[in-house]
Amino acid sequence: QLQLVESGGGLVQPGGSLRLSCAASGSTLDYYAIGWFRQAPGKEREGVSCISRRGGSTKYADSVKGRFTISRDNAKNTVYLQMNSLKPEDTAVYYCAADLMLVQDMCLFSGYDYWGQGTQVTVSS
Repeated sequence: QLQLVESGGGLVQPGGSLRLSCAASGSTLDYYAIGWFRQAPGKEREGVSCISRRGGSTKYADSVKGRFTISRDNAKNTVYLQMNSLKPEDTAVYYCAADLMLVQDMCLFSGYDYWGQGTQVTVSS
């Protein structure tokens, strides 16, 4: 059973940076696309970024394009989300999720099978 654990969240000032990590156990991530999602209080969960199983395809929400970068290290069974130029509106609980992709090297913002517990990101002065 694949398990995902997020880390790296915290409190940061506007304009600052954080790097989130999504570490997997119980299975290799080689056949999974990985997505990062976030949910702010009173708002619906939204897709932030995703990366295909081989890393050849990535997607970003318009609100984070140019500021966030997703990457993966399959040897370490870990996916990262580098977040720069953070804004107060980035404040949310961030979740990583895994979507089994046996053949296609692509990712979507729907259809994820496994979810982590989330890590809080707070952007405030």
